[in-house]
Amino acid sequence: MSDLQDPLFQPYALGSLELPNRVVMPPMTRSRASQPGDVPNALMAEYYAQRASAGLIVSEGTWITPMGKGYAWTPGIYSPEQIAGWRRVTDAVHAAGGRIFAQLWHVGRLSHSSLLDGHSPVSSSAIQAEGVKVFIAGVDGAPGFVQASTPRALSVDEIKDVVEQYRQAARHAIEAGFDGVELHAANGYLVNQFIDSNANNRTDAYGGALENRLRFLGEVCHALIEGAGDPARVGVRLAPLTTLNGCVDADPETTYLGAARLLGDIGVAYIHIAEADWDDAPYMPVEFKQQLRAVFPNTMIYAGKYTAERARAAIADGWADLIAFGRPFVANPDLPERLRTAAPLNVAERDSLFGGGAHGLTDYPALAATTS
Repeated sequence: MSDLQDPLFQPYALGSLELPNRVVMPPMTRSRASQPGDVPNALMAEYYAQRASAGLIVSEGTWITPMGKGYAWTPGIYSPEQIAGWRRVTDAVHAAGGRIFAQLWHVGRLSHSSLLDGHSPVSSSAIQAEGVKVFIAGVDGAPGFVQASTPRALSVDEIKDVVEQYRQAARHAIEAGFDGVELHAANGYLVNQFIDSNANNRTDAYGGALENRLRFLGEVCHALIEGAGDPARVGVRLAPLTTLNGCVDADPETTYLGAARLLGDIGVAYIHIAEADWDDAPYMPVEFKQQLRAVFPNTMIYAGKYTAERARAAIADGWADLIAFGRPFVANPDLPERLRTAAPLNVAERDSLFGGGAHGLTDYPALAATTS
């Protein structure tokens, strides 16, 4: 198939950004930030620059406030040093011809007191994510997974403070040279803890009825648009059917169609849907995807074990505009070229996904190296 006929390799306008293809690198936690301070570094800059042939890169989740951190060695976008570190990353990506958004992250209850200077995590409600493990550095510095701590519920005044922290984080991201920001409102993290009914037992303006459970999402999106300076610089990640990290909604199709309508009214640039992608995961019907397309007028991105052929079919069917490939981008820095030419893919090494150095991050060979 020629590039002129291949849906994956048609250019696409995302606001003022001209994407050369429809292949997205989605956010993936790699836990390589420099210590102390959780600062993005030269190794991370190399990693992202290697993958600049993606139509769009969305950075790994970057926490907006120290209370929003949930995993060891993940980068923030809170301190001057972190902002400068991210500038190193965005400069490298842009020099390589790429485009990159920052994923803004507050984990809420999915944290541990050892990551929060002894404080309890915060959430919509004081409901523990039972059985959910978070990645910490132990007393001896060795990494490990522990049960997430029991959270406390945010007060209304504290909710307003968090909204302001998102606004400031968007400003920091633009200062750091990002082309835009993506709100992480999926996979059981803080915004998702307000949206999904089983994680939110509030009785005030942020709980109960769907309009109330979506209120925090709407307030944060308005803040991000103000902070980034343009709605075309703001996207939102949602996970309507995933049960990851303990968030489940009683009526997800109604809830997430409502969320999509709200985001369309606000005018964000895109919705990035994270489909559940593990064995026996909930299936997301095509009819639901078509309903989301009908109520949201802007760009739709989908992620979740897509092959090149499934991606092409999704774009051709009209319910997706861009397709994100997560795990394949870990091991294939030149993934778009491999997809374009149907070349074989490197396989990611599981043991080096989180933490460590260059091994398993920047040492996967490009196609030219494997064929020379």
